[in-house]
Amino acid sequence: MDQRRFVKRGRVLALVVVCLSLMLTVFAVNPAEAAVTYPNSMASLGDSITRAFNTGFFPFFDAPANSWSTGTNSSVNSHYQRILAANSNIRGKNFNFAVSGARMINLNDQVNSINQNVDYVTILLGSNDVCTSNQDNMTPVATFKSQFQTGLNTLKAKLPNARIFIVSVPDIYNLWQILKDNFFARLTWGTLSICQSMLANPTSNSVLDVNRRNFVRQRNIDFNTALAQVCATYSRCRFDNNASYNTVFVPSDVSARDYFHPTIAGQRKLADTTYPVALAALQAAA
Repeated sequence: MDQRRFVKRGRVLALVVVCLSLMLTVFAVNPAEAAVTYPNSMASLGDSITRAFNTGFFPFFDAPANSWSTGTNSSVNSHYQRILAANSNIRGKNFNFAVSGARMINLNDQVNSINQNVDYVTILLGSNDVCTSNQDNMTPVATFKSQFQTGLNTLKAKLPNARIFIVSVPDIYNLWQILKDNFFARLTWGTLSICQSMLANPTSNSVLDVNRRNFVRQRNIDFNTALAQVCATYSRCRFDNNASYNTVFVPSDVSARDYFHPTIAGQRKLADTTYPVALAALQAAA
């Protein structure tokens, strides 16, 4: 009799273990997602890309609602919208302090313009340090790195608990590759003098032009290396591991108004490629 009871209890225990295992399988949560503490507020710093320039109804104006970072357009599904889906406390606390035309030298001023105690900050700057009237006017790497360091020092002092996400400078060479054979792109680049350091003489295969493009591309890469190095010295800073730089844009991702800025589709792609990496910033230790 005692032996039968023991066997019966053993079977019940085994059944309970099986049921618990099934429940854990069904309700399993990705460890990376489970560890995230979503912010209650956020701010974006940067240039015209973060301002979603030229994506609105009126051409050649900012349209921050379409921003990859703090935008509210559901077609973009920005970082803000993805965080909002997990944490309703962030609703309405998405602040865009980016300025069209900004270079890295302007980062410190943008940091000082933050007048909220935000929990999460995205920074995308450097395109205008690469894209200049000619290659000689590009920002020197050492200067770029020093300006970035100054901006982060100010940000750390002002918002010591903020989690910071640094986005790599997009690949300007990729822009040249996908649109150099487009007549209207070439006409627009020349007429508006857009990014002539890279985009001048776009169809030329001369040694001088090929070498110039490669030189500018290397500067783009060196800027991203500097961003990664400086960010790594701050415990609450995370670099995107070149997710933005490695994103391959196609013509439909680029505005047909200026053939330079991302369309809404391009903003969506930037959000798609950077947000998974941004989860690391949201896991950063105090």
